[in-house]
Amino acid sequence: MIDLRRLHVLRAVAHYGTVTAAARALHFTPSAASQQIRQLARDLGVDLLEPQGRGVRLTPAAESLLAHADAIQARWDQAELDLRADHGDPAGVLRVTGFPVAVSVLLAPLAARLGERHPRLSVRITEAVVPAIFDLLFEGAADLAVVESTPHNPPMSDTRFDQQPLLDDPFDLVVPDAHALAGRDRVDLAEAAHEPWIAPVPESPCRLQVLAACGAAGFTPEVVHHAGDWNATAHLVAHGLGVALIPRLAHVTPHLPITRVRCAGDPHRRLLTATRAGGHARPAVTAALRELRELAPTALA
Repeated sequence: MIDLRRLHVLRAVAHYGTVTAAARALHFTPSAASQQIRQLARDLGVDLLEPQGRGVRLTPAAESLLAHADAIQARWDQAELDLRADHGDPAGVLRVTGFPVAVSVLLAPLAARLGERHPRLSVRITEAVVPAIFDLLFEGAADLAVVESTPHNPPMSDTRFDQQPLLDDPFDLVVPDAHALAGRDRVDLAEAAHEPWIAPVPESPCRLQVLAACGAAGFTPEVVHHAGDWNATAHLVAHGLGVALIPRLAHVTPHLPITRVRCAGDPHRRLLTATRAGGHARPAVTAALRELRELAPTALA
């Protein structure tokens, strides 16, 4: 008989990449986590970890076991949902998470709507970014997330998570009001090729998207300033220090002397909803997803 607690430790090692990181997430000591995996290996009669440099890696047997482990976890979650099913109004605690802009324009109004329509449901919001968002989902500390689609996300084929498109958030070219492009209805980004640029900081998931949009227009921008906050970016533009691409969902300080201009080709970032596998079947998550799909188009208006 497989001990599901030990199987969860192995899943955590695969998710976090090391025994130490998995132990930290599970509130174990590294030696206790290692002991759990060694005992699971003895129970199954196979090796699950093998040395790799100064660390360890999963054996082929462990990789095979994980495919079953993810399915077992999904079935267990579904069993809990079935046992606790409330066929009335969604109730209990719904834990949602997302990156800052999503919290501001989607999750905050979501919580307000759900509170009005489902008084027995309590929504708890946690601001986070990838990869922490997927860690929260994996750990069961979040039930629903709104994330940006980035190369750092788990692949869409990852059976531990259910990721679905929510909306495309267009990037606008933001220039000072006095700029020659400010009066245009739409602009080709190539027309801003020789401008000084303000780009997201290297760790921002939007940095690659901004650089890719410029690349698609045929140029590499001369980045003179970096900012991690869209409002800070807008202030830099307002002071005439460069131009920038800012997502339409990002609200900035009103009355700044800046103009948003739509871009030819509609460069955008894609927003996704994410749950644990099967998590969307929970009544509270189903209600939240329905509200998010109604909120998404209005957020861009």
